Amino acid sequence: MVHRLIPDNISHDTVEALETLLQLAKEGEVTGIAFVCTLPRARYITNVAGWCYRNATAARGMVAFLSDQLAGLVHGRDPLETR
Repeated sequence: MVHRLIPDNISHDTVEALETLLQLAKEGEVTGIAFVCTLPRARYITNVAGWCYRNATAARGMVAFLSDQLAGLVHGRDPLETR
């Protein structure tokens, strides 16, 4: 039998985050979501559901805050730092 190596493309921290969100959604704690997820070959998916879909203005503010956190990562700042 020939064995060959299979690359580990699985992002285990992503799986853990999604499992946590799913469990919280099933418990009624997560009521909406606005997200972007990355796919192979520099592709991505964006979508919105639940409370975030029904309250798009508020969701845009939350996404803007996420954008600020990402900018902090780009510029080497602690994303949890308060200003």
